[in-house]
Amino acid sequence: MFGFSLAYFLVILDTTALTIALPDLRASLGGSLAGQQWAVNAYTVAFAACLLAGGAVADRYGAARIFKLGVTAFGVISLLSAAAPGLVPLIGLRALLGVAAALCTGGSLGLLAEMFPEPAARARATGLWAAITGTALAAGPLLGGILVDLYGWRAVFLLNPPIALISLLAMRGAASPRGHRLIDWRVQVLACAFLGLVAEALIDAAPVAGLAAAAVLAVLVLAERRSHAPALPGGLLAATWPQLLAGTVANFAFSGALFVLTLLLQETRHLSPMAAGLAFLPLTLPMTVNPLLTGRLVARYGPRPPILAGLALIAAGLTGAALTGPPAPWLVVMGFGLSFVLPALMAGIIGSAPPGTAGTAGGVLNAFRQVGATLGVAVMGVAGRPLLLAAVLTALTCAAYALSTRRSRTPAAT
Repeated sequence: MFGFSLAYFLVILDTTALTIALPDLRASLGGSLAGQQWAVNAYTVAFAACLLAGGAVADRYGAARIFKLGVTAFGVISLLSAAAPGLVPLIGLRALLGVAAALCTGGSLGLLAEMFPEPAARARATGLWAAITGTALAAGPLLGGILVDLYGWRAVFLLNPPIALISLLAMRGAASPRGHRLIDWRVQVLACAFLGLVAEALIDAAPVAGLAAAAVLAVLVLAERRSHAPALPGGLLAATWPQLLAGTVANFAFSGALFVLTLLLQETRHLSPMAAGLAFLPLTLPMTVNPLLTGRLVARYGPRPPILAGLALIAAGLTGAALTGPPAPWLVVMGFGLSFVLPALMAGIIGSAPPGTAGTAGGVLNAFRQVGATLGVAVMGVAGRPLLLAAVLTALTCAAYALSTRRSRTPAAT
């Protein structure tokens, strides 16, 4: 379990560590605010678009095999990113890192379901997995700030190869059987194009990209209906839309707030990257410890109570930060909210997946979460009162989730 948890640690670390390095990246390579957003969003867009394929590929070819492929690619591409000569090549490499991250994630979720088939044990293991990976949320800004202060933004990418090597060594004996799931690559390409166009429309306020995104979405829906192997298994969206909405909005709030607060602390308050990283610890530290409690709560009571509590705490933390500034107490509240929501969502989705489809089900949830992250950076980066906007959206999502699940509460794992 340590090996595949460490790989997801790597996936999250890469996002948070680079965010804190954005001002130094701009000073080194130049570019506009939109260029900085794309340095973050090229990764999240590719990650979100390929998560469906990553989960399906893991279910089809074996979770362990795809996991090892993704981790190896992540380490190699990170080395190339550290040597990027300009912003445009870096954005391209970040997109490739997103593809590798999707393979890592799909493989790790498949391995989690294989290693812990009993529901209560899986819920507790998911809590431990989330605690290990949540450490990346705390370590990313701090390590990124230290490295940027000492060596510049390129050093952030040099964190990844040693971690990837340790993960591969820990999982060197892992093996998984091949599955029978088919893959429709047309649908995956269309999904990637749609997400990229949506991000471009939001970041650059490009109406042409918005119209193109709508057209691609229409083709995607038609292709999905006619596909012999749809990316979204029949009935999955109808059955899990409250969980998918909660995951989307939680990541919207977190990624958008991290982006906005990074610029506020470094460009407005003139904090150093290291000081800004330390300022985020109240937000990220709860993700290293509280998922263990969340896993036990899910095992006993099911995912609904932790999800509702977490969304309420996120909304409260964002509201306090929006009205009084970003002092540590409000960031702590938001951090505890995230540490309730995300592990509970993952345990619930994987637990309800049919045998042999855990990678696909987890991929759907993570795809929606990464869409939320992409939209959070794009929308909150240009919105007025962005923290208050995210607070209202999260509160509405909490109410919608409560109403939509009150008659069909997921039973506790036994």
